[in-house]
Amino acid sequence: MADGFNHQTREMAMARVARRLSPPRLGISCGFSTVLVLLVSSIFPASAAAFRNLTTITFEEAYRPLFGESNLRHSADGRAVSLLLGRNGGSGFVSSEMYSNGFFSASIKLPSGYTAGVVVAFYASNGEVFRGGHDEVDMEFLGDVRAGSWRLQTNVYGNGSTGRGREERYRLPFDPSLRAHRYSILWANHSIVFYVDNTPVREVRRSGAMEGDYPSRPMWVYATIWDASAWATSGGRYGVDYRLAPFASEFSGLVLRGCRFHGAEGRDGCARVEVELAAADYGAVPPERRLAMRGFREKYMTYSFCYDVERYPVAFPECDAAPSEKRRFGDDGHLKGGRRHRHARRQSRVPDDGDDDPEESEAGEC
Repeated sequence: MADGFNHQTREMAMARVARRLSPPRLGISCGFSTVLVLLVSSIFPASAAAFRNLTTITFEEAYRPLFGESNLRHSADGRAVSLLLGRNGGSGFVSSEMYSNGFFSASIKLPSGYTAGVVVAFYASNGEVFRGGHDEVDMEFLGDVRAGSWRLQTNVYGNGSTGRGREERYRLPFDPSLRAHRYSILWANHSIVFYVDNTPVREVRRSGAMEGDYPSRPMWVYATIWDASAWATSGGRYGVDYRLAPFASEFSGLVLRGCRFHGAEGRDGCARVEVELAAADYGAVPPERRLAMRGFREKYMTYSFCYDVERYPVAFPECDAAPSEKRRFGDDGHLKGGRRHRHARRQSRVPDDGDDDPEESEAGEC
């Protein structure tokens, strides 16, 4: 497992607005919901529409249980699966084959209520083959003390570059436990793009200077839920409360489009898939989507490795600091004025068989 936000450090942005306009701890009134909808809509002005021509698959078409099979719950039609974390452990699934490139996507509904210490991960990795020198592209959702205050963390590793973690962390402009939202990873030869509800929130463009740090070897696609009490919430200050178990994360709308490493496509076929990915609705970040990405990052990003000069005095080659972003962050890469917590080395999310203090996290919806 990669060394993730090892200086480990979602509160919903709307909560801060709500606190100004309503009494504390009373949640957000239904009469205020229209204002919130308008605020959230303004963040995704150009890319809120769903991707076109997404072909969803059944679980058995492309995935298999990874661990904790007794904690996997399949829907009757086989098109959705829930991952549970309980006293008997977590659970996960993995793609049946490795992929040399691809678009990996799922609609995910995260556990509700108190979720401190819980981590739900959706990622691609080849760690089981290249131990100590693997590639990885991941989206991790970090639970919190306050209901609905999940954080999203993204990271990229190449060729075992785990000592140079490229972490970014964000709040989400909604409560991800109320309904499913689509989260996607585009992994192509030229770039990696992370999407939240069809809005790009991060793009990693490949450059020669990155050398082996860019993930380039075949990877499996994974989804897991696990106990990360040691680091996930306020640096380990708050852990999983198993009196509230089980914690369930629902995966549906599964999309897996890519070149299978051991498939019939071959080298020419993989090149063809790469072209198809680039031509797809999600295969590029045009100006209007880039504007939406900038808006999301300015409003919701709370940490970026690009601004962490204490950890990385020499900037990474792909870091092209935007002045509008940079002035908001301190030398430790964290949002100025935000809470800090100690850094901790995280454990593996596959077993061997927040950001802010919770006082700042508050969420509600009618």
